[in-house]
Amino acid sequence: MIIRPITWKAEGVVLIDQKALPGELRYVTCTHPDEILRAIENLTVRGAPAIGIAAALGIALGMVQVKDEHPGRFRHIFTLLCDKFSKTRPTAVNLSWAIKRMKRCFEENEYRSDCEHLKVCLKKEALTILEEDVLINRRIGKIGSCLISDNISILTHCNAGALATGGYGTALGVIRAAREEGKRMHVFACETRPVLQGARLTAWELFSEGIPATVITDNMAGFIMKQGKIDLVIVGADRIASNGDTANKIGTYTLAVLAKEHAIPFYVAAPLSTVDIGIDSGEDIPIEERNTDEVLAFQGIRTTPCGVGAYNPAFDVTPHQYITGIITESGIVYNPSKENVSALFEGTTK
Repeated sequence: MIIRPITWKAEGVVLIDQKALPGELRYVTCTHPDEILRAIENLTVRGAPAIGIAAALGIALGMVQVKDEHPGRFRHIFTLLCDKFSKTRPTAVNLSWAIKRMKRCFEENEYRSDCEHLKVCLKKEALTILEEDVLINRRIGKIGSCLISDNISILTHCNAGALATGGYGTALGVIRAAREEGKRMHVFACETRPVLQGARLTAWELFSEGIPATVITDNMAGFIMKQGKIDLVIVGADRIASNGDTANKIGTYTLAVLAKEHAIPFYVAAPLSTVDIGIDSGEDIPIEERNTDEVLAFQGIRTTPCGVGAYNPAFDVTPHQYITGIITESGIVYNPSKENVSALFEGTTK
């Protein structure tokens, strides 16, 4: 099954509504950039690479619709759009990475052409970001598949599949690639409270691919590791610091500590666009705090007493010493450190 969560069509940007899964495969057509902004904020589209792609397409959509083509006003509208999208999800660095690409495209073409041609250039750049992501995911999958032996049990957390990217996936891309090579596996998916991305989305993707899967509660991971049921842990990432510290869905740090205690390899799969080489460590990664209703209620039904508060950070940071390796399109960085991560951007890995 080919899953393409984000596409550009004549009527607008079309998104798979991830809030509706697994009950319904529903598509949402966004005809205005504000609709894409809301889709990012309310988790209709989610996952670091997908957020960046959606922002790029949202900016392109907004600029294509601009009727006032006075150069100064055209630039002003573009700047406002970029600023709006930059504020939607603070942890995912792919968002700022994609916006920087759109800004670079604008600046490179601003004085070479009129506004109509600039619109074409911006749309082309956004679609290039989308298509490149799918190719990069496939490359990550191919590189990472060497880590998966036949008849293996894998634990993953949240959703780092096709739904979280332009298509194919990062952590699930590695699993997909191994499956395409004929390897057999069983995947344990943490349910991933409070929004249940693992139970709803990862399980749906695995079932759609015919990959055997079992959903577990988040607090069950240590128990099944102790039982010897897990051979390998693979997760995605929303931002990786220059020393290899990694922000991912809340609960990932717990899994990494448990994996180390039980001598289970723990891998992160992510594109280079997720590496924020400009920050020294995970201490510098901004952690998004979401609405406490996600914790206090489920699907609109209150599950805790009224008057009780909640704390809802969407991500945590796993220190690099708990990570066996980071799988990227340029290779696998074992024993992540500032030196080893930097080598990725020099065309070598260590």
